[in-house]
Amino acid sequence: MADETTYNSLDEIVFENRNKAYGAYNLRTNYRSMLTKAFIFGTILFCVVAITPFVIMKIKQMTEVKTQEVNANLIDILPEEELIIEAPKEEEPPPPPPPPKEEPKIEVIQNVVPEPTKAPKVETPPPPISEQLKTTTGVVAQEGIKAPAYAPPPPPPSTGKVQTVEVKPQISETQVYTEVEQLAEFPGGINKFRANVSNNFDTSVMSGDEGTVKTEVIFVVERDGTITDVKANGPNKDFNAEAVRTVKSIKNKWSPAKINGKSVRYRYRLPLTMQFE
Repeated sequence: MADETTYNSLDEIVFENRNKAYGAYNLRTNYRSMLTKAFIFGTILFCVVAITPFVIMKIKQMTEVKTQEVNANLIDILPEEELIIEAPKEEEPPPPPPPPKEEPKIEVIQNVVPEPTKAPKVETPPPPISEQLKTTTGVVAQEGIKAPAYAPPPPPPSTGKVQTVEVKPQISETQVYTEVEQLAEFPGGINKFRANVSNNFDTSVMSGDEGTVKTEVIFVVERDGTITDVKANGPNKDFNAEAVRTVKSIKNKWSPAKINGKSVRYRYRLPLTMQFE
């Protein structure tokens, strides 16, 4: 208080006999109070600015909605090039083995030519005249001299070659063959058939967590190119049933298998693999 009184006294001395209504006098007299108010206001403003981010973060933590994790089972179908539908690599049936090559048979004929011998000529003397006069003529047959028996000439010597004629097996129209000379083919190739199976396969019949599922589809390609007797051998019944339905739904005709240029019934085997995750 002593300092303030002194300060005010100095102001009085400075502004003595002057216009105190002038603004400088008011500034000097109100300086300390204004400085105190400015310090208090600045301190409060700084504290508010410093605390505001922490308050906002706390409010967000209190009002934040907890996220709920949803586990969705997705189905992943392998691309075409990896199909079996592994596939992409198929074990084609081995080609029929070539017919065994028969070596030409050599017939050996032992030709033994007997050494010629000169047979002595036997001459029969004519009968005497008395006997010749006794001959009579009539209807009674008289036995004359018999001619020598005819002996056929020996066969010509063999050339050593025997001509063999190949007898082709008879082809059945009802039998189902597994080995043929020309395999049955799908229009566009087997990869086109795999793509049709993959596109028409209904994955909704599976639950989605089976992993890798395999089966073997077996069917008969008829002589007119249609397919019949479709079956699937695999551990998963739902996958087998959908594989059979998908193969039956493909209406394109095949080129039938052939033996000796003739169409035959052929049993075809198609391995099928898909992955579900």
